[in-house]
Amino acid sequence: MALGKKIILFDGVCNLCNGFVQFVIKRDTNDCFRYASLQSDIGKQLISERNIDTKKIDSVLVIEPGVAYYIKSDAALQVGRHLKGYRTISKVLNLIPRGLRNIIYDFIARYRYAWFGKKDACMIPTPELKAKFLD
Repeated sequence: MALGKKIILFDGVCNLCNGFVQFVIKRDTNDCFRYASLQSDIGKQLISERNIDTKKIDSVLVIEPGVAYYIKSDAALQVGRHLKGYRTISKVLNLIPRGLRNIIYDFIARYRYAWFGKKDACMIPTPELKAKFLD
């Protein structure tokens, strides 16, 4: 496990989720994050260790090892807090009650495959990005 790094777990077959990961990688100038798909062995292990029900949570999760984990809109805002240029908007959006944010998040998550499509298999990182992904 990468010490001191936050872990983003994402749906590896979801085009929207893969796009989100690519977006974060390009803007993670402080190298805060590591990545794993929900479908990977390490993803399944991390989910199991935290007793997360993937029938209820099947999109992006952020794990801060030894501290906390974040789901739904909290996960997205947690990521934004660490990306240059997105810190302020994350703080502002965090002022919106979690329940309302999660209604919107759940709506997008429910239709993400229909709107953005789905891959047959998880994304395979390029050799340059391989070190950012957990095995």
